[in-house]
Amino acid sequence: MDLRLALHELEAAHGLDDGASRRLQALAGLGDEPRALKRWLPLGLAVLAAALLGLGLIFWIAANWETLGRFGRFAVLQGAIVAMGIGALARTAWRAPLALVVLLATGALFAYFGQTYQTGADPWQLFALWAALALPLALAVRSDLLWAPWTLVAFVAIALWIHAHTGHRWRVEPDDLAVHLLGWAAAGAIVLAMSALARRFTGAGVWALRTAVTLAVVVITSTALAGLFSRSVATHYGFGLLVLAALAAAFVPRRSFDVFALSAVALGLNTLAVAGLGRLLFENTHGDPIGRLFLLGALAAGMLAASVNGVLRLARAHAAAEGATA
Repeated sequence: MDLRLALHELEAAHGLDDGASRRLQALAGLGDEPRALKRWLPLGLAVLAAALLGLGLIFWIAANWETLGRFGRFAVLQGAIVAMGIGALARTAWRAPLALVVLLATGALFAYFGQTYQTGADPWQLFALWAALALPLALAVRSDLLWAPWTLVAFVAIALWIHAHTGHRWRVEPDDLAVHLLGWAAAGAIVLAMSALARRFTGAGVWALRTAVTLAVVVITSTALAGLFSRSVATHYGFGLLVLAALAAAFVPRRSFDVFALSAVALGLNTLAVAGLGRLLFENTHGDPIGRLFLLGALAAGMLAASVNGVLRLARAHAAAEGATA
């Protein structure tokens, strides 16, 4: 029920005068500044300022690219990293946004270095080195503003490493199972590092965790689907189901529960299950295809409804348990 409407009904029921009504609304906190606004508005403005600063630097470099020369380009990129790093050390309130500019400028520096000197390194090595050098920065700042993009960089490195070790093609064959399992293990390690279990060491928050879980589900689900629809069903499909089931079980306990993360993993499981049923139903060309299509749709809707119901029940149970212990 709307709090303001409830207060108006209470005022009318008891015939409160204007002074009593104002005191009642003050006690209810209707005139107070929203708590979330006080927390997120300065951070949002700082992030916007950092983004505008970064875009301004990029546009300035692009406008003067031909006149800067090789040494000038390196000097501008490295100078931006040093200046933003000093600013992050000097101003605590601006630490996370300025550190984000440092992280992005570091990637730009590596990209320009590789383009200028043609090192011949695989792209995954660039992203892996970028993630490795940015890791101490993210650990020092302890903010989702750093951990979320760091997670994205790390997952790009994992995906490109898998691509490089499967013949530089997005190949899913039985012989590539070990490569994909190593990539999945690295993705799982990042999810664990972003989880509540490691939060006291990393300082990562809920958005870093959700970014990591979303990317892990995409990597595992897409690989397992490719294995399912290969000429002979690759073992990747079965392993994908097992890994996602284990990941879902990890988010069930109250300590590690996150409704977004569990929903994302459940969606990946549903996708694999429906795709497997689809292959099973349509592998045999005999029979009525329309009937099988309707059956597949009904099964997909049933699994989705069961997943949503299970996640919501679990969320309510954890909320009730927290309320009882509070």
